[in-house]
Amino acid sequence: MATSTLASIGLSSKNGTLSTTLAIPGLASGMDWQTIVTELANAERAPETQWESQQSTIDQQNGAYSTIASDLATLQTDATTLSNASFFESSTATTSSSTTATATAAEGASVGTYAFNIKQLATAAQLNGATGISQVLAPGGDTGSVTIGSAGFATPVSAGTFTVDGAQITVATTDTLQTVFNNIASATGNAVTASYDPTADKITLSSTSPIELGSAADTSNFLQVSQLYNNGTGTVTSNAKLGGVQLTAAMDDADLATPITDGGSGQGAFTINGVTINYNASTEAVQDVLNSINDSTAGVTAGYDPVDNKFTLTNQVTGNIGISVKDVTGNFLAATGLSAGTLQSGSNLTYTLNGGSEVLQSQSNTITSASSGITGLSLTALTTGPVSATVGVDTSTISTAIQQFVTDYNAAQNFISSQQTVTTAADGTVTPGVLTGDQEATDIATTLRSLATAVVNTPATNGGVQQLNDLGIQTDGQDNLLTAPASSTLDTALTEELTSVQSLFADPTSGLAVQLNNFITATTGANGTLTGDESDLTSENTNLNTQISNLENKVTNDSAQWTSEFQAMETAEAQTNSELTYLDESITSGGL
Repeated sequence: MATSTLASIGLSSKNGTLSTTLAIPGLASGMDWQTIVTELANAERAPETQWESQQSTIDQQNGAYSTIASDLATLQTDATTLSNASFFESSTATTSSSTTATATAAEGASVGTYAFNIKQLATAAQLNGATGISQVLAPGGDTGSVTIGSAGFATPVSAGTFTVDGAQITVATTDTLQTVFNNIASATGNAVTASYDPTADKITLSSTSPIELGSAADTSNFLQVSQLYNNGTGTVTSNAKLGGVQLTAAMDDADLATPITDGGSGQGAFTINGVTINYNASTEAVQDVLNSINDSTAGVTAGYDPVDNKFTLTNQVTGNIGISVKDVTGNFLAATGLSAGTLQSGSNLTYTLNGGSEVLQSQSNTITSASSGITGLSLTALTTGPVSATVGVDTSTISTAIQQFVTDYNAAQNFISSQQTVTTAADGTVTPGVLTGDQEATDIATTLRSLATAVVNTPATNGGVQQLNDLGIQTDGQDNLLTAPASSTLDTALTEELTSVQSLFADPTSGLAVQLNNFITATTGANGTLTGDESDLTSENTNLNTQISNLENKVTNDSAQWTSEFQAMETAEAQTNSELTYLDESITSGGL
């Protein structure tokens, strides 16, 4: 048979063997067997549709259970609050003058009105270091060796111009102090001369007539840094010593009269209130050490006063308590004048109570029961003078908590009801809710209602609050919901029957909130019934996934087998067709 004849039907001859790509099903047989394989596979995986439908239902049920659990968790938060007996001892405090003092009251605070008379506020102690601890600007009075840009002024001098007697003087940071003095004399025609006293560390401007200093057009701060101000006389002298400590420079270049040392080891140390502060005089600036003090637990704030040229330590708490300092290695405290400082004692707050003659004290400006003896009351004084504080039961907070409980209870019941509602469409189609007929959801709703409407307290001869209905919280008997509490009824109960209200919710044995809390834990806790149901549904969903996966594997294998068999049939059909064609051609050509 000619090769072209074989090729015309997708076959080829090689070593006497026929082969086919079989890329087109039915090429030889005329049968669309690939569609047949697809239909067989779809028929075999038919159970998956039902399983996937079951999974969809399970997902909806689990989602509903999850929302119920979330709603119950919110309700349990409310119940936990109301099951705490001390919550019903919540107190509130007000003062007669909020500008004089403010007040707060803890649970169980002693109810009543208390009259205070604040005599003195508490202040913090401060250790004032020795003044004048920096070097003078020009030791020995050599103003020609002091460059303005590197002079030890407490504040750096900026380049620019300043005015003396209407004459403008230009100053550069590279000028010496003597150059500036010469420029003042030159600009004023020697009417104003400048001098420096190294002992007083001050600059003096002199003239035979009143000196006029500065103008709005000045661009240099020389006059301000030199503390020279227009005093209307012929002699103007710096208000204070001019030398200052260079806080951000290296300690050996900080312009202190006594250089700071760390003992030569780089491990300087001192203590403040017993807390050790370490420093390295070679690598740290004075400001670094101040920061270390402020960040420590020494309980003080360290600072530098450039006006008085001194360091200070101020207690971070008020009261008549001291500040102790001691150099251990090196001389930081001595060099900064702190070890020779003077303690400005702090003071305690002093007051009288309820018109008494005894003067009471508080280390801070907040008076607590430790000082006043009034349980639960804290009064913070803002100024001196008389002020009264009134402590009462915080019925507003309790009322809000009860109302929130009702709101969250109804939210849980409403959701359960919505998931069990059966709906009927216009065409009569009936659709059940996700949890219609679900016994677990029904039991939860029923138990919640039973607990919320139970009579908790035994009747008392003087009335009393026995159930939620006595707080104006009712149910109409048609559903599981509660009405919002009648404000007047609730307010009256909280005012006149607070002990009974407390027992209704927080009795350790029968309290409504206690029982509800226990029920929710048994329902949604780690071993809760709802938790177990959710776990069972999740396991069922996982098993269905396994069944679907196993069936898909079988369909894949079966499809491969069917495809292989149809391909074998196609090959056989092609072989037969080839042989018939060969015989037909032979007969026609007379070869047989």
